[in-house]
Amino acid sequence: MEAIKKKYIVDEKNRKIAVQIDIKVYQKIEEIIEDYALVQLIKENEKEETLNIDQAKEYYNKLKKTK
Repeated sequence: MEAIKKKYIVDEKNRKIAVQIDIKVYQKIEEIIEDYALVQLIKENEKEETLNIDQAKEYYNKLKKTK
């Protein structure tokens, strides 16, 4: 794994108050966090009832009609 290149932003007393990273690095971090959260959500809901494809289509068709 590559080290993340960072630039620190400091206040008038030279205390670190923020960090600046490359936008591509930020986007990759964001993608990893979103993927992790999605996996956690899937794990939490594994035991819930699922619909087969026909049931799902019927459900979403009913939703469209009520709008």
